[in-house]
Amino acid sequence: MVELIRTNDLVLISYLVSVLKDEEIDAVVLDEHTSILEGSIGAIQRRVVVLEEDLIAAKQVVRDIAPGELKE
Repeated sequence: MVELIRTNDLVLISYLVSVLKDEEIDAVVLDEHTSILEGSIGAIQRRVVVLEEDLIAAKQVVRDIAPGELKE
């Protein structure tokens, strides 16, 4: 698994995972429980990871739905 994006934007994460699922790309959100425990200060970002073979297609999805979020 490789990191696709890292963010505190819960709406973006939810939407991204949904769109990736529609494109038949499996994605996992890491650090969810840690982020919940740290409260509302937003110090710990959540990471969306995908399989390495899906990375190119997943990056295109991010470019389409959230220009500027992808750190390359």
